[in-house]
Amino acid sequence: MGIEVKNIHKRFGNFIALDDVSLNFPAGELTALLGPSGCGKTTLLRIIAGLERPDSGQVLLDNEDASDRHVRERQVGFVFQHYALFKHMTVFENIAFGLRVKPRALRPSEAQIRDKVKQLLELVQLDWLADRYPPQLSGGQRQRIALARALAVEPRVLLLDEPFGALDAKVRKELRRWLRRLHDDLHVTSIFVTHDQEEALEVADQIVVMNKGVVEQIGAPRDVYNHPASPFVYGFLGNVNLFHGRVHEGVLESGGVTFDAPDHASAQDATGVGFVRPHDIEIDRYTPGAEGIIVKLRRAHAIGPLAQLDLERDDNREIIEAVIPNERFAQLNLKEGETLVVRPKRLRVFVDESV
Repeated sequence: MGIEVKNIHKRFGNFIALDDVSLNFPAGELTALLGPSGCGKTTLLRIIAGLERPDSGQVLLDNEDASDRHVRERQVGFVFQHYALFKHMTVFENIAFGLRVKPRALRPSEAQIRDKVKQLLELVQLDWLADRYPPQLSGGQRQRIALARALAVEPRVLLLDEPFGALDAKVRKELRRWLRRLHDDLHVTSIFVTHDQEEALEVADQIVVMNKGVVEQIGAPRDVYNHPASPFVYGFLGNVNLFHGRVHEGVLESGGVTFDAPDHASAQDATGVGFVRPHDIEIDRYTPGAEGIIVKLRRAHAIGPLAQLDLERDDNREIIEAVIPNERFAQLNLKEGETLVVRPKRLRVFVDESV
C-alpha cells in the first residue's frame, strides 16, 4: 500500500506540531522519520494511523482519501516504544489478541488462529516462548512479540514509533538488523520513527529528516548523508566541525584561513558556515610554511580501528574533531601537545540568505 500525506497541519494550543507537511511513502519500502524530540514525527505517524486528526490536510492510502476513516478501517499495525503487551496474557494470547477481537464474520477459526500465531512466532524466532508471560521476557524479546502481534492482523501498513528506544545499544543494533531482514521478507509498507541517526541510516530505504514541524530533506540514506540539503541536516546526521566566517566571491574566510566555496561564487561578503565531518580532516605534522590550519593535539582516543583526535586551533582555541585510521595514527606517532596542521578534504559551505 502506498501512503501519501498532503498539506498536513496540526497544532496543539500555541505549538505547531506539523506545518503544511506533504510526503509520499512508496509501497513496500521502509521509510524512517528522523529528527529531534518535538519535531513532529510521532504526531505525523499517529495521524497516518488515525490515532490523531489533523487540523487540515489529507491522508491518502492507495490514492484513496482515508482522512475520515477510523483507525480500525485503515489496516495499520502499530508498534510502540514500550511494547504495550498485556502482562496477564501469555505470549501466544498476546499475538492472538487482534485475531480474536475481529468481528465474528471476519474472525478466523481457532485452528487458523493457532496456525497463524505459530507461524508468527517462528517468523520472529521466538516459538519456544509461546507459554511465557511478558514480564518473563527480555526487552528485545518483548519488542519482537509486539511486532508479531502487529503483524497478526496482516496490516497493509506497519507503523513503528521508536520501537527500540527503550533497549540498550547492543540489543538495539541486533534488532534493527533483524527488522531489516524481516522487512525484506515481508515487503510491508513501513514507517519507522527514530531520533537515532545511525538507526535510520542502517535500516531505511528512504529517510525523511524533520525539524520544528517541517520536512528538511527526503532521500535515500546515502544521498541524505553525503548531500545534506541544509545546515540542520548536516549537523544532525553525525558529528561535524563548523567554520564560521564571511563568504565573498566563492571564498570562505574563517579565522584567518580561507576555503574554496565554488557554489557561492556570486556571494558578496555574506555570512557563511563551512561544515566538514571528522573523517574528512587530513592531518600532518606542522612544518613552517605548511598550508592549512595550525592546531595542537589536546587528546587522542585510539582504541579500535579508528583514532579520535581533539585538536585545538592556534588562532581561536576552538576544538576540531578528527578521525583517522589507527594505522595512520600509529605511523605518525603523535603525542598530546604536539603542533600539527590540518586541512579539510571535503568542506560544504552554507550561506545565510536571511542576513
